[in-house]
Amino acid sequence: MKRYDLIDGMRGYFLVFMLINHLIFAGGYWLVNINHNQLAFVEDAQGFVFLSGLLIGMVYVRKMAKNGYAAGRQAIYSRAFELYRYAMGLILCVLAIQMVLPGAYYIWFNWLGYTTFDDPIRLAAIATFVYQPTFMDILPQYIIYMIFAPMLVKLVIDGKWAHVMAGSLILWMAGQLGLQKLVTDPLNSFFMRPDDQGIRVSFNLLGWQIVFYSGLVLGALTSLNRIEWGRIFSPENTFIPTICALICGFFLPLRVMTAHGLMPAELVSKFATMEIRADFGPVYLINFAAAATLITWLIIAGPRHRSPWVQTIANAIISVLSLRFLQLLGRHSLYVYVWHVGIVYAVYYFDGRTPELSELSKTAIAGVCIALLAIPALWRERDKWLAPADVSRDGPVTAKVPAKSSTSIGSSGIKTA
Repeated sequence: MKRYDLIDGMRGYFLVFMLINHLIFAGGYWLVNINHNQLAFVEDAQGFVFLSGLLIGMVYVRKMAKNGYAAGRQAIYSRAFELYRYAMGLILCVLAIQMVLPGAYYIWFNWLGYTTFDDPIRLAAIATFVYQPTFMDILPQYIIYMIFAPMLVKLVIDGKWAHVMAGSLILWMAGQLGLQKLVTDPLNSFFMRPDDQGIRVSFNLLGWQIVFYSGLVLGALTSLNRIEWGRIFSPENTFIPTICALICGFFLPLRVMTAHGLMPAELVSKFATMEIRADFGPVYLINFAAAATLITWLIIAGPRHRSPWVQTIANAIISVLSLRFLQLLGRHSLYVYVWHVGIVYAVYYFDGRTPELSELSKTAIAGVCIALLAIPALWRERDKWLAPADVSRDGPVTAKVPAKSSTSIGSSGIKTA
């Protein structure tokens, strides 16, 4: 499978900051304030879901176009089922550990609720993604979106991408109106348990699907060479980045006010209805679209722009996304995400069993945890790093190492050489 280095770097970036934000310490810690979500209604989860959809479109549209719809569908479903096994395995491991570690049940109660092996209804709710323990929620929605991905990829191949986006927009609007409650309320009553929790989810599937499926459509169109990115995002075309920068500038003071409780009370009630994170409300949708477009323009056109400061910003972004550590995480992002949940639960248990830690200790723990993120990625690439030299009749021959791929973005899309 061809890799797209800058996309991998970006997914790795989101994984690192998701880990930082998900580490919970008594009294909090300062690292959570170093994040783009302090300046915009744009979060790591949005970028992670969008890029996952983008790669689904870029990778599987080729499989489907080459081998047929059935083969492409089977490949997507096999991937989804693999991730389902990881998701369920993670929960089973946490529940098993909960039975052994002293005090784990009480420390993790806010995240797991009354979830034990002797409650088949709760286990059924988890298996069907109706009940999602804290920080175990991105993978389920990703799997659900993949169920519909083959059909949507086929529609894009058939030239009906606009129909896909129209349907996605309608579903998003339904999510904003709360129409999902026609289904979720009965399910909530059916799965209700003694901890007063039936349905437990962090993301409204109808709202957040627009993030995944817009990425899928763009990825599929890119692989089909139906988007001339080099022409759309050219150094001469400054209209797009200007509008996006203005939109981001509009939301910046609003984000600062909401983050620090500075918004006047008379505005809070009205604004709050537009920025519901769980529903991916209009504020999140508009701000994310503007920020994503601006970053894309900077990556593609920024280095060739006539302004030195624009070149500097663009090259700085590319340099960060080119870090080998981030790209390593991004190449195995979904496995790293599963692993990060285990790290988060372990740290939360440790913090709950010790006196309140100092800021230095919290920072050191976060640094170690970031390094530990690489373990599943290194394991999956162990043959590359640990492969012994081949031995032939004429003596040892150095193992061939694939040339480092280079990513370029041309008029027809992203290419890997």
